[in-house]
Amino acid sequence: MSRIYRSLPPAGTRLGIAFSGGLDTRCAVAWLAEQGQEVYAYTADLAQPDEANPADIPPIALEHGAKAAGLLDCRDALVREGLIAIQCGAFHLRTAGKAYFNTTPLGRAVTTTAIVRAMMADDVHVFGDGSTHKGNDIQRFYRYGVLVDPTLKIYKPWLDNAFVRAFGGRTEMSEYLNRIGKPYKMGVEKAYSTDANLLGATHEAKDLERLDTGMRIVNPIMGVAPWRADQAIAAEEITLGFEQGVPTSINGQRFASRVELFMEANRIGGRHGLGMSDQIENRVIDAKSRGCYEAPGMALIHLGYERLLSAIHNENTMELYATLGRRLGRLLYEGRWYDPEACLLKDGLARWVAPAVTGSVTVELRRGDDYTLLDTRAAYMAYAPDKLSMERVEEPAFTPEDRIGALELQNLSVGDNRALLLHHLDALRQLGAGGAASELGGLLGDGT
Repeated sequence: MSRIYRSLPPAGTRLGIAFSGGLDTRCAVAWLAEQGQEVYAYTADLAQPDEANPADIPPIALEHGAKAAGLLDCRDALVREGLIAIQCGAFHLRTAGKAYFNTTPLGRAVTTTAIVRAMMADDVHVFGDGSTHKGNDIQRFYRYGVLVDPTLKIYKPWLDNAFVRAFGGRTEMSEYLNRIGKPYKMGVEKAYSTDANLLGATHEAKDLERLDTGMRIVNPIMGVAPWRADQAIAAEEITLGFEQGVPTSINGQRFASRVELFMEANRIGGRHGLGMSDQIENRVIDAKSRGCYEAPGMALIHLGYERLLSAIHNENTMELYATLGRRLGRLLYEGRWYDPEACLLKDGLARWVAPAVTGSVTVELRRGDDYTLLDTRAAYMAYAPDKLSMERVEEPAFTPEDRIGALELQNLSVGDNRALLLHHLDALRQLGAGGAASELGGLLGDGT
């Protein structure tokens, strides 16, 4: 039996909906209540920078016909998951070194699990949200919802043809709310859509779907636009302190909670425009989309964390951090953050990589991603200046004689490789692959 209702559930069904307070979810709550559904609205407090006060949102759902509405404080959980993602390097999207910090996937993991747990407490087992069939969120909400409540069923208004026919767009939605006496004052229509939480903001769709439209059309909501020459941005030195992989201080100041520390990191990174990126990505349906992202606090903490990693861990560990972290990032993107394979990767990286990261990093921030690292200190570092110093040291890590011996050992592998390549060259000549044989023969000094 399908979990997904293709049309409205029977009248009187208790139906939970993730309620943002925007035009679409206001319209959905009013229409569902009008159709005889018992609507329970749940709003996540994610310290979203595009909302003055999330506590003002649940009463709006009640005004539009919801039977009950509540606010769920998800801020601490969101920061916890964001820091785990940094510890594990769970970021698979990078363009020329600029990372997308998976802020929306992290938000969906925290929001959905919190809402569905609250629904279960209210004996509500049908869940809806505002995601569309073309995006990633529809899969994230589905997977996390069913993971928490195995009896959960799904009704999404935007998958119901009756709802879609009635409300083809923002104009029809606004007209409907006017008709029922709940007018919605639409703001100035932006050239793109935005979704935001404490970790970052996502801007996509509309004009941003065109690759000849640059990120310059975005008006940042978490800081300054670093590309605007008329914005004066003064250079600033920042020292980040870490204890066992967790950021604990900024410029020597400790905070009452990780949420407060993260908000301060957002303010600092935001006033420099740090952490903005423009990404072409593969959605979970394996089709490409484009998004522009803000994540000033994530970028600042990540900068310090990875600097310490490079000084503390050896190359083999760093390689695993990079490859396993990238795989974990994709799992997070697909809505699999709590799946066993993701838990395995998180456990290994958080247990064996992060705990060694205790120290501080001082950086001078300027404009955007223009910065200079000034100082790196750690309780333990594999890096030590005297190991490879070009100056004479009292007790060198190794001597010229040691190096000669190490080089002589290379004769074994180099000799074996040369013999194999000569064998391959002979095979190429027998196959008549003259061009490839000539190139390889020239490399090996064998022109026969």
